[in-house]
Amino acid sequence: MLCNAAGAFAHPDEAAWTDLRCVWLKWLLNFLSMGPMPTGLAGQFMGALFVSHYYYVVAGLQVIGGALLLVNRFVPLRLVILGPVIVNIILYHLFLNRAGIVLAIVLAILWFIVFYGHRQYFSGIFVQRMSRPISDSE
Repeated sequence: MLCNAAGAFAHPDEAAWTDLRCVWLKWLLNFLSMGPMPTGLAGQFMGALFVSHYYYVVAGLQVIGGALLLVNRFVPLRLVILGPVIVNIILYHLFLNRAGIVLAIVLAILWFIVFYGHRQYFSGIFVQRMSRPISDSE
């Protein structure tokens, strides 16, 4: 259900909530707007992401990670999904567009705080050597 030109929803029986929903939707869309496309190499990089549709994959991973964050389920999976996305955000702002580096660093710090609280679930990936070699007969 979207707002029409007059700012009202298509269903008149929801008149009490119509203005509130429209104001919230307009605020959310303004909040999520990216602003002008960056120039130079950063703009070329963003253009390549959009033209190749690679951005849809990244956005999908962000939505999945965000949904898991909201329902507070599968925290290790959420960390595995969002970790590489956060690394890419940091690298983009470090090398291509310094304008958002502070927010990217804050995001990484928050990720590490959650990771530290759930580090026991990742202990297996930090093992330097397996205690028993894996054989083909098993």
